[in-house]
Amino acid sequence: MTELTLLGADGALTRTALVDTSGYTRPGGPLRSRVAYAAAHVVPVVHGDNTPGQPAQIDWDATLAFRRNVYSWGLGVADAMDTAQRNMGLDAAATRELIARSAEVARQESGSVVVGVNTDHVDDDRISLDEIIAAYTQQLHFTEEQGAGPVLMASRHLARAAESADDYRRVYREVLAAASVPVVLHWLGTAFDPQLEGYFGSTDWRAASDVLLEIIGENADKVAGVKMSLLDAESEVSVRQRLPQGVRMFTGDDFNYVGLIGGADVPDAPQPLRDPASPRQHSDALLGAFAALAPVASAAIQALDAGDPGRYLEILGPTEALSRQVFAAPTFYYKTGVAFLSWLNGHQPAFQMVGGLHSARSLPHLSRIVELANASKAFELPALAADRWHSLLRLNGLDA
Repeated sequence: MTELTLLGADGALTRTALVDTSGYTRPGGPLRSRVAYAAAHVVPVVHGDNTPGQPAQIDWDATLAFRRNVYSWGLGVADAMDTAQRNMGLDAAATRELIARSAEVARQESGSVVVGVNTDHVDDDRISLDEIIAAYTQQLHFTEEQGAGPVLMASRHLARAAESADDYRRVYREVLAAASVPVVLHWLGTAFDPQLEGYFGSTDWRAASDVLLEIIGENADKVAGVKMSLLDAESEVSVRQRLPQGVRMFTGDDFNYVGLIGGADVPDAPQPLRDPASPRQHSDALLGAFAALAPVASAAIQALDAGDPGRYLEILGPTEALSRQVFAAPTFYYKTGVAFLSWLNGHQPAFQMVGGLHSARSLPHLSRIVELANASKAFELPALAADRWHSLLRLNGLDA
């Protein structure tokens, strides 16, 4: 029996059995009961100067192969999104190239791709509302030209410039008017980016959600969905129940996604997730966690497709503890855990990230990821994962 060596916060080494993960199969066709996107990361060139502040040098073969693997499990890809890409290592030139290349792979694989649209190519910290609208529109049109679905990200520029909720209404109204296809609006919480405090005009999510829903209501034909990333199930369910017909809720809640995605189909989903008065009984998904869990997420949604919510819970339920570890505070370093699991699962040649962010988590933190990934059957090739993890321990002078 193969064993995993684990490292505690006190430096103590323990061992546990390596779990067999065979049994998950790729779907024979599209997933039916939920729309699910995995927010994928980028893989840097191993010999590149991937240090803080340097332009990203991307290993395109590994980066795009990762996306092909996601598509093979029936999931869509969300690309050029937030932390550890936008605002944390992925510069504007690399972002544009990633969007173009990722959209081409989506066409080749008959997959669905959505990509982030932001204002982050503008170097100045403070710009006017007119300049914010122009910056959003520039990225929006580039995304549309590539054939990818746009996700309007929360803009740091707008958070700084807005003096009231009316400023948010104006910016989104004008940007949505320029869209030629329906977009997804992204509400990113301060756990992911503290600079977005007070987004949509208030630090109270109830007041902010009123503004968001007003924006959607005024532009319902231009909004395909909303991605909520507040790590708060109550706020997501509240907004979900008030969305206009045809506008989807994409959960970005990496702490509570099992119940939010399961919704009314899952018997023991916590209240208020099963409100019989609401026509909206579940969320779809746009999750960073699913980039680390593609086979598991696919198997769980296949279980829902087969009308087996119990099997859904059995498969996906244990992964929530893993996701909470990956997304533990400081949450904006979560992509370190995603890249770490990508390396353990054989999707990249080294545990490296653009901007040097592979150093953002401690060895005991990574060890807990290993422990929980093993327990939740998130290792695609368990023997390889164990070998790579043990090599990292030995590199750091520990007896694996």
